[in-house]
Formats: sequence, C-alpha cells, structure tokens
Amino acid sequence: MSWDPQEQYNIERWSDSFFDVNDDGHLCVLPFQDKNELQIPISKVVEEIKLQGLKLPVVIRFHDILRAQVRKLNLAFQEAIKELDYHGQYRGVYPIKVNQMREVVEEIVEAGAEFDYGLEAGSKPEILAALAYNTNLNSLTILNGYKDRDYMRLALLGVKMGRKCLVVIENFSELNLLLEVSREQNIRPLIGLRLKLSSESRGKWASSSGENAKFGLSILEIIKCINILKNEDMLDCLKLLHFHMGSQIADIKTIKEAIIEGARVYAKIAKMGINIEYLDAGGGLAIDYDGSRSTRDSSRNYRLDEYAMDLVLSIKQICDDEKVAHPHIVTESGRAITAHHSCVVTNVIDIKKKHHEDFERKAQESDHYLLQNMRSTLEELNISNCQEMLNDAKQIKNESMQAFKLGILELDEQAAIENIYWQVVDQISELLKQKEFIPDDLRELEQSRAKQYLCNFSVFQSAADIWAIDQVLPIMPLQKLNEEPKEDCKLCDISCDSDGQIKQFLGPEGLSETIKLHKITNDVPYHIGIFLTGAYQDVMGVMHNLFGRLHEVHVYADKDDESGFYIDEAITGGTAGDVLSTMQYNPSNMAQVIKKEIDKNIKAGHIQARMGVKHIDFYENCLKQYTYLDSQN
Repeated sequence: MSWDPQEQYNIERWSDSFFDVNDDGHLCVLPFQDKNELQIPISKVVEEIKLQGLKLPVVIRFHDILRAQVRKLNLAFQEAIKELDYHGQYRGVYPIKVNQMREVVEEIVEAGAEFDYGLEAGSKPEILAALAYNTNLNSLTILNGYKDRDYMRLALLGVKMGRKCLVVIENFSELNLLLEVSREQNIRPLIGLRLKLSSESRGKWASSSGENAKFGLSILEIIKCINILKNEDMLDCLKLLHFHMGSQIADIKTIKEAIIEGARVYAKIAKMGINIEYLDAGGGLAIDYDGSRSTRDSSRNYRLDEYAMDLVLSIKQICDDEKVAHPHIVTESGRAITAHHSCVVTNVIDIKKKHHEDFERKAQESDHYLLQNMRSTLEELNISNCQEMLNDAKQIKNESMQAFKLGILELDEQAAIENIYWQVVDQISELLKQKEFIPDDLRELEQSRAKQYLCNFSVFQSAADIWAIDQVLPIMPLQKLNEEPKEDCKLCDISCDSDGQIKQFLGPEGLSETIKLHKITNDVPYHIGIFLTGAYQDVMGVMHNLFGRLHEVHVYADKDDESGFYIDEAITGGTAGDVLSTMQYNPSNMAQVIKKEIDKNIKAGHIQARMGVKHIDFYENCLKQYTYLDSQN
C-alpha cells in the first residue's frame, strides 16, 4: 500500500476542505476550499514570519477562512429558509467569548455585514466591545450572563443609540432590576427570556441544559415574567425567547429534541397574543475535530446544511401546527466560525530517546549475571521467539531494578541493562513487521518504544483544552509529507510539568497515543502544526511557568502575489518582562537588584568590571525577550 498523508492524518475529514497536501509534500491552506484555485504552503508562511524577525512558536490566523465560515453559516440558513418556505429570517450572532481577540471580532463583523450578522456578549467587558464594534443597526446584540446595574445601563445605552440590544433574563431577579433601571433612564428595553430546557444535552457540556442548569427560567418563572411585564404595560418589550443546549453537540438528535421543546414554548407564548420576534437556539453547532463523523465528544454526525435544515424545519412544523407566526431564527455559533482559521506552529527542538546507540559498555567477566542474561536475550532474538524473548527481557529488567536498589548492581551495569532492554524492544518491533498475526501485548510495544519529541510551546498556553478536558486537536507535520514517517512519537512541551504533553492523536484507525513523524536532524528545521485552535484556545490559555502569549500573524490570500498570500499584521508575543509584570513583579526593580549585587561582587573582586557590565546587560535583555526557547529552527 502506498503512503497517503491524507489517510495517516485524517486531513480530509477534519479540515473542512481548507487544508491539503501539495505535490511537494507541504501542507497547504486552501482559502477558497478549492485546490485548483489557490494553495498556500504553511511552511512558506513560516519562512516569511522568520524574515520579519519573529521566532517560533507562533499563531497563524488565516482570515479568509474566518470570512468563509461566516458566509457558509448564513447561506446555509438562507437556503434552508428558502427551500422550506419559512416566513422568518435568520439573524445569527457570534458569541465573543469563543474568541475575544479584536482582530477576530472585527473580521467577523465585517464579513457578516451583508447578512446583518451580530454579536453576543456575556459580561460587561464584552458588552463594551459589542457596543463599539457592532454598529450595524439591523443586526442583533444579544446580552447574556449575570447582570448588575451597570450591565443594564450599558444595554439601555445601546438601545438609546438605535441598536437592537436584547437583554436576556437568565435569572428571575434580573427582570425587576432591568425594569428599575429602565424607569431611571426612561428607556424602554428590548427583553429576552432564557428557557431552562428539560431536555438534557450530552457530552462534556451536558450541564448546560436540564433542570440543574446554571442559567435559565422554568416555565413557571417565564409565566411570572410575562405577568410582570403585562402589569408594567411592557409586554411589547418582550422580543426574544432564548434557550441553550450546550457546546459541541455531536448528535443531531440532541439538537432536534432541544429545538422541538424551545419552539413549542415559543408557540404557546405566541398564542397568548405576545409578539415575540426572535427564537434564539443558542450554541451547540459542533465541528469534527477527530474526523470520525460520529457522536463522539470531539466529532459530529451531521453537516452544516443538515443542521440548518433541521432547525428551520422543526420550528416551522411546530409553528404551523400551533398556527402562529414563524419567528426570526437566531443561533449563537462560535466554534464553527472560528476554529479552523487559526493554528499554532511550533518546532521540534530535541528528541528524548530510550535507546542510545552511542552508549557502549564492553562485556566483562565480572558482569552480574542479569547483565549477561540481557545480552544473551538480545543475541538469541529472532522472528520465531519474539514473545519468549520479550518476556525474558521484561523479567530481567524488573529483577535488575530490585538488585540495584539493594546495592548489588553498579550504576553502569544498570544503565547497560536498560539500554540493551530497549534494543530488544526495538528489534522485536522491526521483526513484527514480517508477521501477519501480532498478539496484543506485542502490539503495545509500539506505544512503549515511542520517542518523545520536545516541542517549543506550552500546552497550557496554546492548547489549553488538550490539558483541561482531553480535547482532541489535529496535529501533523508541515513538510516532508511525500515521505512516509516511520517514527512513533509522543509530543512534550517545554513547561516544567508532567501534564505538559499531548496524549491523543488522530490516526488512520482512530485515536492513538502516538503520532507518526519523520526522523529529524539538528540542522534541518522540522515544524509541526496544531490545528483547529481558533475557538477558546486563544483566550483560555494560562501563563503556567510564565510562558506568555505567542507571536501572532494575520494572513490573507492574494492571487496577484507570487507567494499567493501576504501578512497583513504581525503582533509580537509576550516578553519575560510582560508576564512578570502581569504577576505583579517589577522588572525595572528586579534589574536594579541584580545591578547592585553585581556591583558588590565587582568591588569585592569576584567579578571583573567589564564582565560585570555584560552580565547586567544580559539580564536586562532577557527581560525584553520572548518567553519561549531561542532555537535556530
């Protein structure tokens, strides 16, 4: 069977046609989802990044993908509405919490202008951003989350400015606060009510719905809210019914169940003579991280057009059944908009091996019998006795460690035993390639002998969901994809934490504990991409070990440019001084302390004056440098 990078790394299934491999073996971005139109090798982007003086690791944002996803979502709903003769419109909003980066929000707002695509905010800082950037008077600004008096004032300010700022009442007590502030400001608010679904979601975010959900009103509380608004002569302010089924909903059946319940509640309210204009189905639109097209937490069993069609059809059928008007449909999809547009590129800076070919300890008559037996195991190994020799090698290794603890073995003897053991494992793995049937315990050898590739990044900063919720993200090399990789590898980051590693990878047969990578040499850069990082990863990263934000570049396609792209903006990442300041250190004072200490040593004759000045300059320069390792690759 010929080598196929598409199959090895599942590219076609997770990439949504935005990534492909060219004839030179480079992973490319297809900004127009057409390999015949334009292909941008990511390695070429990395080369230009380096020419601009930035070092790896780096975040690369392909803004054409962001714009394409906004269009795809809106067009999917427009087509479903047209095909089903639905009488309402689609009025989607982007939830800022998914990626609050200004450049991302700006791009989404601009791309969505023709569709009156709006924003959703869930905190006071997010409202401030939404008011400043969602200036389209026809689009919605949906305001969720817990609220205080200033939150309500900001919402009413938006209404006063002519914006469609809808305050969604998440908890019953918020309604009275909103009405009180609206009387103070003499502004009639735009109000939404959030329904607490009885239908329970599935997956990692199942707690977003159901009776124990953090947010939402029971049907009883919704009736009470309606009565309060009626008594205040403000029923006309009630414009929206909102519900939320969770994030990354893998199974379309779960979505349908929630839609049916939410639409039925809307229809019953509408039959009360209340003109609710919008039905907000919240988030939940998943992406296929692992490419399995299944109900796994990291996948989905439906397409975007199927999602839109099912939402529109379910709402239409219930409204027609109840003989009420079709509402405008709102969704708060963020992950599906942003995930594909961003990736993290890092470089391999070292390899941690278990077997070292350059370690040699010649046999001696005084060698302990355990070392002699391990050597014999290696010498006698052949294809017919793999299982027997593996069992013997394991036993010898275990016995040798006990003997070493008791002081029976010398340090170099124990080192030799361990090194020969891994030689045995390596040779068995090679011999197994000639066999048709391989027992399970022998298959596990591939996992145990995997090399650890040390990569210049922090999982906690740049791929937080891998560490926090075992999220699967596509990972693969950017080059040499016309050559079959032979190394089984695990990836470790440079943080000082045992959790700083990636334990799950996409493989041709599903999830794997290792990834196939190429042999590398110190003089040739080897770059690895971590993909689908545009949702949440940018904003949820933590400064564990004081590794700061990565350098970032924004890339746009340009068919007239010989490279097919240009870098619109390059943003430098955090320096050591920046992250120390965030943690309330004072870099200037720190530099002064070091200067005083070195001056004391100069006066005491411990350090030469000229060298002392160099040491001070070195310390100050380190405060201004990138927090990641300075590698030539």
